[in-house]
This record gives sequence, structure tokens and C-alpha cells, in this order.
Amino acid sequence: MARGIEIREAHFPGRAPIDTYGNGGFRFADMSHRGSIMCLPSGIYGWDMDMTKPLSIENFQKVLDEAAQIEFLLLGTGTEMRPIPPDLKAALRAAGISSDPMNTGAAVRTFNIMLLESRAVAAAMIAV
Repeated sequence: MARGIEIREAHFPGRAPIDTYGNGGFRFADMSHRGSIMCLPSGIYGWDMDMTKPLSIENFQKVLDEAAQIEFLLLGTGTEMRPIPPDLKAALRAAGISSDPMNTGAAVRTFNIMLLESRAVAAAMIAV
């Protein structure tokens, strides 16, 4: 029996380079996603974040949950660079994660290079 459309949390269960970004989203693994994303060891997830929302510990809980597999977090903050708030920076550091904010374009390029090098990298990127 048909149940209609089922809405699921956006998730790609693997690691993949980002092919393109812009127009409010990203393309990767022959797919596209409208909105922001988190690229974690467990996969690529849709992320309910935009340039108007605060960079808070709560918004990075998935990163902290996978901290044992992450050495470096790239934070793509949109079109302009935003600093990481001290409490979030301290929480990441306490979990053993180095972090670096940059505009989203720079985060995409750096993530792809680090992924190619098989580094323990994660990225949280706000769509532009």
C-alpha cells in the first residue's frame, strides 16, 4: 500500500569530495543538496544552518559526537569569514579537534585536498 512521500533527514552514507557549490547548495557524489552541509566521517548530512544563525555548541553536536575520528574541522562560514565563538572553540579543542573558520569556497577547496590526502578532516559548510 502506498504511504505517500516520506521525508528523511538528508544523509549520504560515505565520504565524498564536493564537486561544486553555490546557488544555495552543494553537489557531491552525483547528487545535489540544497542548503548547508556537514561532512563527517560517517557521511554527509544536511545541516539546518545559515549565515544568520549563531555558531553554537548545539549546532555542532554531530561533530562532537564523532570527535574520536576527527582531527581537523573546516568551518565554511558563508560569503564572509566569521570567527568561531570562544565556547565552541574550547569545546572542539577539549574534544581534540583543531578548527579553522574560512569562507565556504575556501572550506570546500581545503576539504577536498585534505580528503584526497586521507586526513581525519570534517567540514561544516554554510550554503552560499
